[in-house]
Amino acid sequence: MSEKLKQCREQIDGLDDELLRIVNQRALLAQQIGHLKEDGVVLRPEREAQVLRRLQDANSGPLNNAAIAALFTEVMSQCRALEAPLSVAYLGPEGTFTEAAAFKRFGSAVQGQSCATIDDVFRVVENGAVQYGVVPVENSTEGAIGRTLDLLLQSGLQVCGEVMLPIHQCLLAQHCEVSQIQTVYSHPQSLGQCQGWLNVNLPHASRIPVSSNAEAARLAAEQPDSAAIAGGQAALHFKLQVCVENIEDDARNTTRFLVLGKQQVAPSGNDKTSLVFSAANRPGAVHDLLVPLAKHSVSMTKFESRPSRSGVWEYVFYVDIEGHQADSKVAAALAELRQSAAFMKILGSYPVAV
Repeated sequence: MSEKLKQCREQIDGLDDELLRIVNQRALLAQQIGHLKEDGVVLRPEREAQVLRRLQDANSGPLNNAAIAALFTEVMSQCRALEAPLSVAYLGPEGTFTEAAAFKRFGSAVQGQSCATIDDVFRVVENGAVQYGVVPVENSTEGAIGRTLDLLLQSGLQVCGEVMLPIHQCLLAQHCEVSQIQTVYSHPQSLGQCQGWLNVNLPHASRIPVSSNAEAARLAAEQPDSAAIAGGQAALHFKLQVCVENIEDDARNTTRFLVLGKQQVAPSGNDKTSLVFSAANRPGAVHDLLVPLAKHSVSMTKFESRPSRSGVWEYVFYVDIEGHQADSKVAAALAELRQSAAFMKILGSYPVAV
């Protein structure tokens, strides 16, 4: 071993010792904060978002900001667990992208609960069986998840966070002889995200939509002539081979997930507000609903229509705007919008995904 290599390793050992001391010192402070809190609320999304943004702003590398966010999310997760364990439901089973999104947001020191359907995630959060839930709401390629939007309209839960997860799809199978694959299982969204690749590489294989990518992997593990489209983590759970990576048609393919809970989230300084409203049945009604946003210089980042289910050809509109509902200009715009809307519901204000 060269003298230079030995010196570098000794420096790393010294830094590791210092990191260990500092991390435990941080954990002790987190415990003290837990004792000082009067409301008993363990998770403060606005505070955690502020911590991550401050560290990313101060980051000079060589670790990139995504690595910094992942590292300190895990530190906060372990420290948070010293106050009290958090329980988080997600659309399962194990190996889904929603599970990955839940751990990206909360870290590993949580009690995860896999749910069979999006409805079940809402239900267990509503009845208090878990504290938070994570559900997909839209994909950059395939658009909105209709069931999530419908349940947001019906539920009393608050949106208290969002997670952006890059989605890289893989072809998984027992044996990687692509020419022998007769059936491809996957969630309908994933099939849509990979239809170009499938048209070229597996044009004659049957495409069977299933409830989740993890369910697709389970089926592929039972059938030698089949394959699944899923994330690489599903291959580990079901002992499949990753035959082809990154088969999504758009390399920028990203899914947005929402964190659901019962708490109102305070402003973090970089927030988003989600709401849903309906327009009166008269000419110019939708235009009138958008005027308050423009008047008060509130930027709209999403506008999505959805059948209201209360009548034929009646619609509600899901909107995301920049800012927190407690911000003065946002509050003013929402107050005017409420006067014009036939119906309006604020789904929640929360930090923009870090």
